[in-house]
Amino acid sequence: MEATPNQTETIKACILRVCPCDLLVCDLCTSQEVLVHTPQACCFRVGEKVCIEYSGAMTRSIPPQISADSICRLACC
Repeated sequence: MEATPNQTETIKACILRVCPCDLLVCDLCTSQEVLVHTPQACCFRVGEKVCIEYSGAMTRSIPPQISADSICRLACC
């Protein structure tokens, strides 16, 4: 996935795992697991649905990885 300058991408996802600096989520549109790097990870719990904004850059690793610009619970997006 390529991003143009100043383009923000959004993923709606369900949290599968919470670690100190990242979240493993399942993208609700594609069912793909994605590792999300964020210092806010400990603010969330497994099973919550969230909106994640990021730059559009995603690694080709398995699972793909992104760095979140912001994350909010799905109800507030």
